[in-house]
Amino acid sequence: MNEQKRKRLEAAGWKVGSASEFLGLTEEEAAFIELKLALSRSVKLWRSARGLSQKNLAKLLGSSQSRVAKMEAADPSVSMDLLIRSLLALGARRTDLASVIRLRKLEDVRRLPIRRHTASARLRELRA
Repeated sequence: MNEQKRKRLEAAGWKVGSASEFLGLTEEEAAFIELKLALSRSVKLWRSARGLSQKNLAKLLGSSQSRVAKMEAADPSVSMDLLIRSLLALGARRTDLASVIRLRKLEDVRRLPIRRHTASARLRELRA
């Protein structure tokens, strides 16, 4: 939000702050949420880069399409380990996961390099 708009809102009696401040999150809680959101967005990016549908990814994971949709939406019922296992199943390496963890801003997920090399035999099988 630009400074002029912030001042105008504050002058009108509005309190301006972050979601973390509004929810009363600790620094650790906010970092955990940001990490989960980044992993969630990464799953969608990797799935799209591999040319897989949510249904195909679900088959690869032994899960359901609706579960994959929840993963990509960062649903609270989705565990971090499921997000990480999904990325690994899509071909992400530990260094790729480390890149997601190192992000400072959630928007930077879109800038991560996703290897688009030849898909594994399992991914080719799913596309058939």
